[in-house]
Amino acid sequence: MSTESIYAAVLRIAQDHARTAPVKCHLDVGSGRGQLIERFRQRLHTESTACDYTDTLMKLPGQKVDVVNLNEQSLPYANAAFDILTATEVIEHLEHYRETLREFHRVLRPGGLCILTTPNVLSLNSRLRYLWFGFPNLFGPLPVKNSALYSTGGHINPVTFFHVAHSLLDAGFVHPAMTADKYQRSALAKLAFGWLPIKFFGALSRRKEVVKYRTIDQHNAPLVDAMNSTGMLLSRSIVVSAVKPPGDAG
Repeated sequence: MSTESIYAAVLRIAQDHARTAPVKCHLDVGSGRGQLIERFRQRLHTESTACDYTDTLMKLPGQKVDVVNLNEQSLPYANAAFDILTATEVIEHLEHYRETLREFHRVLRPGGLCILTTPNVLSLNSRLRYLWFGFPNLFGPLPVKNSALYSTGGHINPVTFFHVAHSLLDAGFVHPAMTADKYQRSALAKLAFGWLPIKFFGALSRRKEVVKYRTIDQHNAPLVDAMNSTGMLLSRSIVVSAVKPPGDAG
């Protein structure tokens, strides 16, 4: 399930997009209890469609849920059916999230907006937990053969912003952007001690990638540079948006 700060961040991005493009037809993948759909209807007056692995979670009266197992099935919608698609705290549950992002691209209309959220495994708190324990935040030792898909026990796929953005670009989206849901207060004091070492050793590593390995170029450099940004180091979840190009009929 998502949080109020995640819903608020997603809604802000959708409202900004609505100033220049239509957002009438909305698909919410991983709709849960329907909290985000309710907000979209109230603020943006959308016609929202719900999609999830089960219809037992939905609490909005009269809201139909299309039941789909995205680990095994494609989205049951026509090409270019929606103006905006949201998937909050979904891709970390998926075995093949890149295939799902291609499905997201398919069902969006040209000029349509995709907004995803996922736990930020590159937050300072998460990096330290990985160092001490071997698991990033909101990911941990999984129960064997008994994972609850809707809980952190179903978090099987930790994905960084770089890989989410790369996957969106590979699927045909453009202009991937990241924002934070909220800053973690517990990370602020750690940032005071960690800022200079991260910047210094990060710069050394970046230079090696550019000069020796030649893995960074003008196309992926902005995504690489975002990995150690303040928002990345402090946020609990990342909120990633991207647009299907207006002339893309695929």
